[in-house]
Amino acid sequence: MGIDVGAVRAETPAVAEVVHLNNAGSSLSPVPVVDAVVGHVRLEARIGGYEAAERAEAAVEGFYTGVARMVGARPEEIAFVESATRAWELAFGSVAFEAGDRVLTTTSEYPSNALGMVKAARERGVRVQVVGDDASGVMDLEALERELDRGGVRVVAVNHMPTHNGLVNPAERIGALCRRAGALFLLDACQSVGQWDLDVERLGCDVLAATGRKYLRGPRGTGFLYVRSGADLGEPPVVDVSSAHWEGQGYRVREDARRFESFERSVAGQIGLGVAAGYAVDVGLAAIQERVGSLAGYARERLSQVDGVRVLDRGARRSGIVTFAVEGASAERVHAFLGRAGVNVSVARVWNQVWERDVGVDEAVRASVHYFNTEEEVETLVRLVKER
Repeated sequence: MGIDVGAVRAETPAVAEVVHLNNAGSSLSPVPVVDAVVGHVRLEARIGGYEAAERAEAAVEGFYTGVARMVGARPEEIAFVESATRAWELAFGSVAFEAGDRVLTTTSEYPSNALGMVKAARERGVRVQVVGDDASGVMDLEALERELDRGGVRVVAVNHMPTHNGLVNPAERIGALCRRAGALFLLDACQSVGQWDLDVERLGCDVLAATGRKYLRGPRGTGFLYVRSGADLGEPPVVDVSSAHWEGQGYRVREDARRFESFERSVAGQIGLGVAAGYAVDVGLAAIQERVGSLAGYARERLSQVDGVRVLDRGARRSGIVTFAVEGASAERVHAFLGRAGVNVSVARVWNQVWERDVGVDEAVRASVHYFNTEEEVETLVRLVKER
């Protein structure tokens, strides 16, 4: 069954004011998410923060069941965190590395994650190795398999969808190779959660990190971490009174994913993120994936027909992220021009991708579509790019 675009646009009031093609940066929250967040903040103001949290206990617990349902996990495998970067750092930082352990990653890995790997190499003697791309631009699976067969690989850390082009890394096949080799598979899904029909068992990942603000349409400052029960992770790098329990003069860390949580968090944000997960499931994850892919394909086709525009996306399968360069105009200039005309896009700073080579540009215009966008909005983008 398809998506009732008119209905979801009616629950997204901002579409009456802007053409929002910056969903890979921060999407537009639907009314039920906004109402849940604002409603809890008002409750805190009325009766007190602790008291409001107690009254909203069922809604808070609903976050775990809602997110678990969305990604095919169990509620005890889900933790609430404030961002995908924080989720990734907590999981990666809990790996009990030994000197000489290898970490394999991809050329398109997120810069923040790359910094975490380099830090581990500097401080813990880990060896970080970037696996090259295949002809389509995604991680070369044959090269990955050869490296796994060599042994000594503790972690394979890969993004599902990079932030600066439209490719989709073959996460399911990577997961299968990691399971066969006994390597921990850490998947950053910050761009795919909310636009792709994900199932952690099908993906084969041990850890999945995600944010709320992007395609999931949740509040900013929210995210979640999936940790497979029994995954080979040590203690979190940070513990507190919610993630661990005192036992005499020592402590015992929780066994479920909530060992990665902190006592203090945005309760309103957590509730809102749970509502966003339920909203995505109700719209239909498969339908979302199909519509986003169709709109992005349409945008690439139309932009490629504009003189002086070069679409930069790679990969055999592509996401809702559409990146392009305009001859004679910087990405920042195009971004500003579109913004003045009421079209939200962003700038992908390709120079920040330290492990990627031969991209051909330092920056690109990034237009990221979502299921509430329309073909008419894509045509508005194309018309303005022509005018530039």
